[in-house]
Amino acid sequence: MRLTTKGRYAVTAMLDLALHAHNGPTSLSDISQRQEISLSYLEQLFARLRRAGLVNSVRGPGGGYLLSQPADAISVSKVIDAVNESVDATRCQGLSDCQQGDTCLTHHLWCELSVQIRHFLDDMTLAQLMLRPDVIRVASRQNQRVEAGILASSP
Repeated sequence: MRLTTKGRYAVTAMLDLALHAHNGPTSLSDISQRQEISLSYLEQLFARLRRAGLVNSVRGPGGGYLLSQPADAISVSKVIDAVNESVDATRCQGLSDCQQGDTCLTHHLWCELSVQIRHFLDDMTLAQLMLRPDVIRVASRQNQRVEAGILASSP
């Protein structure tokens, strides 16, 4: 089972946006700097997130992106779905053709794991992540590094 870079970066960027929402719109270049994700990649992700209705864009000076809903209404699974990502523990992508067109011995085990992962991600919101001590600690460190000019200005 593997969540690709697209899904991980989308969740990371949305969490960053949620953490900085109190400052108004957040620019993709700010997210790029803090999270060390390329700006062009973020632009692609945010186009999908906007189409899915998870973010709103604000144009002009001081513009950027805002969450379109409260952070407690956005689950991690919504973010992953918005970027057309799936979390699937099966080798066959759930098609039951894992072993020369037939179901393999452990297919149903991996399907059940996929369901459990989905439930976990459905139940985890950006607001819940924002309250985690580990997230607060890392976000604080990132903000300090940006203020000190330690992070690259454009990765």
